[in-house]
Amino acid sequence: MTDKMPLLLIPVENQVRELDPKLLLACVAAPRGYSSVIGSRREMELRIDSFPRSIYLSKSMTVRSLLFFQVARRLGHEIVTWDEEALVHLPPATYFSRRLNPSAIKCVSHLFAWGQENAELWRQYPALSKETPVSVTGNPRGDLLRPELREFYRAEAETLRTTYGNFILINTNFNHVNAFGLDMNLFKPVKKPGQKAKFGRAARGMSRAYAEGLRDHKLAVFEDFKQLVPKLEQAFPTHSIVIRPHPTENHTVYQQIAARCARVQVTNQGNVVPWLMATRAVIHNGCTTGVEAYVLGVPAISYRATVNETYDDGFYRLPNLVSHQCFDFEQLRETMQRILAGRLGAADGDERQALIQHHLAAQEGPLACERIVDVLEGIARKMAGATGSSAGLRWQRGVITKGLHVVKQCKAKLPGSHNRPEFQHHRYPGVPLEDLRQRIARFQHILGDDTGIKVEQRGHAISQICV
Repeated sequence: MTDKMPLLLIPVENQVRELDPKLLLACVAAPRGYSSVIGSRREMELRIDSFPRSIYLSKSMTVRSLLFFQVARRLGHEIVTWDEEALVHLPPATYFSRRLNPSAIKCVSHLFAWGQENAELWRQYPALSKETPVSVTGNPRGDLLRPELREFYRAEAETLRTTYGNFILINTNFNHVNAFGLDMNLFKPVKKPGQKAKFGRAARGMSRAYAEGLRDHKLAVFEDFKQLVPKLEQAFPTHSIVIRPHPTENHTVYQQIAARCARVQVTNQGNVVPWLMATRAVIHNGCTTGVEAYVLGVPAISYRATVNETYDDGFYRLPNLVSHQCFDFEQLRETMQRILAGRLGAADGDERQALIQHHLAAQEGPLACERIVDVLEGIARKMAGATGSSAGLRWQRGVITKGLHVVKQCKAKLPGSHNRPEFQHHRYPGVPLEDLRQRIARFQHILGDDTGIKVEQRGHAISQICV
């Protein structure tokens, strides 16, 4: 049975956000006979010719994926995907032009939606064939919020409480205006005063008017948060403040703020879930963390000192609505006092719960990972009986992959490129093999699974989970 199962290729782009949920998916698939390769997306793509015919679980369908998709399909791999950014997403027209590419989506054989809202969004996309299956499975990231899976982070959350004491978490999402590299913002820096700024990487797929408005709004909110940190520290002298930047943000400005404060620390360590489990409350503005906090039952405050309903309602509606909303510092201070005193818990109510249920499937019953593997089994049956590669095909695979290497190496030298080695390392610094084994063992214990899983190194930043 195992010999007939295609290999699962599970690429990870942002390690702190994606690695653990994708490891869970690999652990759920293992008892059904699937071996998985997991690790750096970039390295996996560059080594795509070294894998037998496999199922590649992509996390996006942008124009950046197109060349690789075409190469992977030519090599015989099946491509299925979800969109990591589809839970909290841009308005449909902008989302489509930014996150979906008509040629890339034609290479995809199956889509996995976060919830019914995500499926409805995709079905509006003109280039999506009515024949392409869309399964409302939920997402592995949602599984880690469920009560039965939280035990995975219990010890880590306790360690964070011991290390930081009573702390307030601030989660930022200013990667559009405070990106890791200046060329990755919505607009590139101008060289001369009065010069018209050119689009940066973050503006791909946006109209200039929309990108300029979003930039101005995010810069204003960014300024609100920079002023918030020292005021918050002063208002709550018995609590530490932990700033957790977005995975693709530049940390410098936060470190500068922390240097002027006594009880402020900046870190992007690990997955956000144990941080939410450990904190007294989280402050954000339109961040997916607000949704995760709601599901975990953790008090979350959306700090909206600057309001622009075009973006707040069109882009950030979900996380704002499932949080306590505060429109100035005094309101935030009073709300936080009530939370810390135990008089106010997480935001609740039937309307909020209905909103979450529409956006996030698999909150009960089978895990999202189980539902995804159910679908993969149908795909695997269709792939069964595929013939091995001939010498001619192996030669062709080598030529195609060398071409892919050349293209990616050229792209890595472009300003603002996601392929730059330093940015790739920032997003995926890597995990020691023994650490992976321990995480898998913890997942197996929670799942009650005794499948004999071996973990082997397959490259610098990719590993194979063997059954």
